[in-house]
Amino acid sequence: MTIGERTSIAHRAIVHGPCSVGHDVFIGFNSVLFNCMIGDGCVVRYNALVDGCELPPGFYVPSTERIGPDTDIASLTPVSVDATAFSDDVARTNNALVRGYKSIQNEF
Repeated sequence: MTIGERTSIAHRAIVHGPCSVGHDVFIGFNSVLFNCMIGDGCVVRYNALVDGCELPPGFYVPSTERIGPDTDIASLTPVSVDATAFSDDVARTNNALVRGYKSIQNEF
């Protein structure tokens, strides 16, 4: 199991190995990743399933989609500018929360 830098995994998502998730990836709420490789910059939206396949860098998996070994990866759309901006914003917010929590950890 490997997870890259600046990758966000939302609440209730399951990442079950063997699995490799690249850098700058966003995994949405309730999504499930199993036995797969997710390339850098991918976005997997909420309630999606990625099982037994490899997603090249920069791919977008829509909400509720099931991607498996028989999926035609070429039919997937690339990540849009808006989806990338959303992923970047989530990562920035999460990092700001960590810094905030660390700054107050000795105040209680």
